[in-house]
Amino acid sequence: MRDQPRDLSPDKDASHPAVWTGRATNRVQWLLALVGAACMALGIELAVDSAWSSGAAPLVMSVVGCIAAGLLVLFGTLAFVHVDLKLDGECLEIRCGHIGVPRRRIPLSHVVGADFSPQITPRHWGGWGYRWRPEKGTAVVVRRGEGIVLRLWDGHTFTITVDNAESAVRVIRERLRTITPGTAH
Repeated sequence: MRDQPRDLSPDKDASHPAVWTGRATNRVQWLLALVGAACMALGIELAVDSAWSSGAAPLVMSVVGCIAAGLLVLFGTLAFVHVDLKLDGECLEIRCGHIGVPRRRIPLSHVVGADFSPQITPRHWGGWGYRWRPEKGTAVVVRRGEGIVLRLWDGHTFTITVDNAESAVRVIRERLRTITPGTAH
């Protein structure tokens, strides 16, 4: 968790940082990434040291299948090992994984309100990752625990698991008091 003030001007409210940052991490995802790496290693082992007498087609299918499954699991899990949240005076930016993709930028002028949720679980959203459910909205869920539920002007919600979510909700609510609804910045 990072909850650090940066660029705090003397004329701004000292109770909230100019830029609030937060993070949620799921170390279990590393185990899934190892499974993906093992699938890739099996595919490479089959390609290098194969003694298949049943023909080339089954061998190629096995090699390609193992490597493709390994890459899918490896990169799919590494993208959601953690989520970073950055909140400044104009927008909320959500970045996932080590390369920051997928990423979503939500202008505060599009936010109606923010609520603290003490218990967000992957089970409620259908798993880890970037999720969408028609009855619930969109979410970035990297672990079970506390998070933020944003209510947007278009009637949708956006949920993010992040450490110290109560602090983030307080900062968002304070920033929303100074923003004219529905205006673009």
